[in-house]
Amino acid sequence: MNITDILINHLVEPLGYDMSHLHITFKIEASHFQSIEKKVRISSPNGLCYETDFLPYDNNFFDVDTELLPRTRYDVEVLIRTINETISASTFFETGKRHEPFTADWIAHPNKNLQNTVFRKQIDLKDAVISARLYMTGLGVYETYLDGEKIGNEMLAPGCTDYTKWIQIQTYDVTSLLQAGKTDWTVSTGDGWYKGIMGFDGGKDQHYGDHHRIIAELYIDYANGQTEVIKTDNSWSATAGQVTKSAIYYGEDLDDRILLDDWEVVEILDESKDVLCDRMSPPLVIDERLAVQEIILTPAGETVLDFGQNHAGIFEFYNRLPEGHTITLEAGECLLDGNFYRDNLRYARATFSYTSNGKEGWVRPHFTYFGYRYVRVSGHTSPINPEDFKAAVVFSQMEFTGDIQTNHSSVNRLFQNVKWGQKSNFFDVPTDCPQRDERLGWTGDANVFSTTAALNANVYPFFRKFAKDMAVEQAMLDGMTPMYAPSFGNHEGGAAVWGDATTVVPWNMYQIYGDDTILRQHYPSMKAWVDWISRSTKTENLWTGGFQFGDWIALDGENPALPTGKTDENFIASVYYYYSSQIVAKTASLLGYEDEASIYRILASNIKTAIRNEFITSTGRLAIDTQTAYALALYFELIPKAQIPRVLNDLVTRLGKDEDHLKTGFVGTPFICQVLSKYGEHKLATKIFLHEDYPSWLYAINKGATTIWERWNSIQEDDTMHPDGMNSLNHYSIGAIMEWAYCYILGLGEHTPGYQRVTLSPKFDYRLKNVKGYFTSSYGKLSVAYQIESDVEHRIQLQISVPFGQTVELQLPRSESVSISINEMIIEDGTIELTCGQYTISYIPNQDYIERYSAHTSVRDIMLDTELVDKIEQIADVLQFFKENPDALNGGLGTMSITKLNTILPFINIEPEALRKVNNLLESTPLLSQR
Repeated sequence: MNITDILINHLVEPLGYDMSHLHITFKIEASHFQSIEKKVRISSPNGLCYETDFLPYDNNFFDVDTELLPRTRYDVEVLIRTINETISASTFFETGKRHEPFTADWIAHPNKNLQNTVFRKQIDLKDAVISARLYMTGLGVYETYLDGEKIGNEMLAPGCTDYTKWIQIQTYDVTSLLQAGKTDWTVSTGDGWYKGIMGFDGGKDQHYGDHHRIIAELYIDYANGQTEVIKTDNSWSATAGQVTKSAIYYGEDLDDRILLDDWEVVEILDESKDVLCDRMSPPLVIDERLAVQEIILTPAGETVLDFGQNHAGIFEFYNRLPEGHTITLEAGECLLDGNFYRDNLRYARATFSYTSNGKEGWVRPHFTYFGYRYVRVSGHTSPINPEDFKAAVVFSQMEFTGDIQTNHSSVNRLFQNVKWGQKSNFFDVPTDCPQRDERLGWTGDANVFSTTAALNANVYPFFRKFAKDMAVEQAMLDGMTPMYAPSFGNHEGGAAVWGDATTVVPWNMYQIYGDDTILRQHYPSMKAWVDWISRSTKTENLWTGGFQFGDWIALDGENPALPTGKTDENFIASVYYYYSSQIVAKTASLLGYEDEASIYRILASNIKTAIRNEFITSTGRLAIDTQTAYALALYFELIPKAQIPRVLNDLVTRLGKDEDHLKTGFVGTPFICQVLSKYGEHKLATKIFLHEDYPSWLYAINKGATTIWERWNSIQEDDTMHPDGMNSLNHYSIGAIMEWAYCYILGLGEHTPGYQRVTLSPKFDYRLKNVKGYFTSSYGKLSVAYQIESDVEHRIQLQISVPFGQTVELQLPRSESVSISINEMIIEDGTIELTCGQYTISYIPNQDYIERYSAHTSVRDIMLDTELVDKIEQIADVLQFFKENPDALNGGLGTMSITKLNTILPFINIEPEALRKVNNLLESTPLLSQR
């Protein structure tokens, strides 16, 4: 037995993070479960400061309530006691400034119009350094160096916030970079999100300020026992740097010929220090570097580098240019007619222009980032060596914790695209896209994708920070949540689904991680959002009036010019009003606020009744005949139980009218397959999921997508780009389908918050015969692999690994009245409970998973199976028409079954007995792909 992966607030050895609450988790590696006790001990240089007794092990975390000092290292020891032994493991965390005021000054160059300000101070260290910590921040974004070496691996610090309300402090351990003697300390700043242009239609600049500035305190402990604090003050100097222009959308111009001279004494700024706080954001870091896959000479004569993967990050290249020569690198997501394309970037210049000083070495931009797969290179003076160029992939640091692989290569690529979309857009805030003039923290996208994100990766710290971004905006807007956060001064919003990120995202994080910290910190904002809806609606207990996004970019809209879809906006809004009220009621109860819980429970109940009265008849007919309306009604359990079959049937009928293809937008897409699988239509859900024509998830794969697109047809069937300016090839919203895959293909079902107990109930389908995957909760990795139809007896084989502390209730399909082998022990059907261990399971289902034709099979599919056609012709001459008129298969007739054709076409007339035989034949014949 071993203790592993001790995390502090879901972070590894955090340095300088917000520690307003302390949540310690740990994993245990063991071959089997046994009764144990747990204990935690926390100490600082001043001695033991917190310790529990040995407690019964009933979960794998400790919530610690103890006073923490600023700028202090705390060692954390977790102990486990068994009957035979006591084992332990240790980690540490270090507090930042906490509530300790800064004595340093905000400093700036006297000229506020500089594009790149470089600050400098020479420090003279008195003795050998045994410990050194730097607490600093800068606006817009900054990098800091000691003797020319960059401190830390973080990019674009201090991240993206409303800097008028809160600015994050970064803490750096610089002990190894300092030694006795003189050291040059420099800081370089750019506009970033603070001062640069952001927003639509070309954007606006100076949303939060107009003057680069920094503040820093360097604490040094010497070997002689002395301590020194070096601060930003009037002893610093500053000048213009080598970046002549930079902005998030613009890119960067860098001239290495510029000499850093004309230093001036800095100006002390009278700016608030009250907004300074310990960081919440995981750092933006380079996760990997992609190599050039191909150098392309386009028909237009352009030199283009293909890195093989759409992503967010920066370019890096090895400079071999002569002095004074300028090379230009432009970012793009795709090629059009073989040529470099970037019209979908709108006003974003997205270019790095570099002028050489003649010295060889690696070069990169400093104060921007790009979304791209392709780079157009111009100004190179010699043939390009692909090894001289790298694509540095940048995203908010997060460990990936889940994965799914199948026997279907396109599905596997789709799941990788979902992850790449998450990487590309988890960029301190959950952006909608990383490439064009937007890159904003859209709340609606975060809402619908948040559970998928948390199954894929450890995103609790990321979303905890974003929850604060939303709360900061709400505090200025009387509880209303804007479209995106930070809002950059755009206070429009208050729309359903988008604003409901305020309640849904924290609730989803609690469900996945089992840590209620985000609920405790965000509960006032969650409540404020629901209260704002109650004040703003035009109809009591429904949400009507005001702006709504509807079912954004749905395909069923009656007016093609409107992207809001056909589903009644008031219905969508009211459903989310109900759901958010329900979440607030549950959160209040969880936190012990029972009086408030009762208020919001009653509100949710009243909203549910009002929705039923307005939109659902007494017999269960939904007043809105759209895929999204049915999906929402079923997913949010608005339908009385007795009427669910009616609504489910109406959804299936609606899909049938749409040829079983989705017409849904941002709102409906995440839920369609989930409700189908939940209520017994998993085969149809899988059919929709595996479509390869437009609109479908795999359509984009077949078009070469390496990330998730904003639109179902961002690249159209004729390989042209969708004409709309809102056209990103790197979104993640409709990638929320991966939540369905985790829940129904892999089988992660109902669970307690944090997955201490989980129902594992995979739904098998003949098209996905081999599946393997895992999800790593705070307890460890729950891995699942299965194969159906593994032998001639139709045996199903499973391998399941359960981590220590987790209990799995296994529900196996078609296992009633059959024997099940678990690690070579035979059990009969019934509830199977698995605890820590490795399990090999097999059984022969009471019905095989070989798919056969049916009475509903289209004649188009039948005609592809010549052997079946011959057998049908021996019963009735029903298919002769299609043999003589093969073009009819491509129209509406081709989509109909033989039974349907027999009822509507006068020239097809099959006797009832013959039709019965044909349908029996269909139902007993395996599909061509199954034979």
